Amino acid sequence: MAIKATIFKADLQIADMDRNYYAEHSLTLARHPSETDERMMVRLFAFALFAHEQLSFGKGMCVDDEADVWRKDLTGAIELWIDVGLPDEKWTRKACGRARQVVLISYGGRTADMWWNTNKSKYERQENLRVLNLPPEASLALAALANRTMRLQCTIQDGQVWITDTVDTVHIQPLQLR
Repeated sequence: MAIKATIFKADLQIADMDRNYYAEHSLTLARHPSETDERMMVRLFAFALFAHEQLSFGKGMCVDDEADVWRKDLTGAIELWIDVGLPDEKWTRKACGRARQVVLISYGGRTADMWWNTNKSKYERQENLRVLNLPPEASLALAALANRTMRLQCTIQDGQVWITDTVDTVHIQPLQLR
């Protein structure tokens, strides 16, 4: 018998002053049995950073041809494809062919640095690709916020992000690699 995904609920209030986007989202996140709290919370961070009414979570780890987070237009064309972690370059190239814009959000400290140094020249060819890296202390602090039921506030200003629950606040300044 296969292990089922664990369901997390998040009420996410977003105040993005960089994009003038202010909204509240009630989200359901399915954490795959092999997914860590850190990865799941980076997916939630990606949602907050690029929040939009049509933004949704894809099947991600379960299906290779779906993004972790994506936005489609009314015709089904993919406007934005977001993957988190350290994706394989060939899958990223395919995503760049399918979507108008692709964003990779890497995390993991030295491992992410090695992944970027190995793949940087390959990613330079993709004109619609943006790569962000999260400091290891930020992604670990995000993981500490993970609960089955979450009420989070996210404030974005001048490229900096603050995510807070009722007790803790995580400050994140993503490093733009590309």
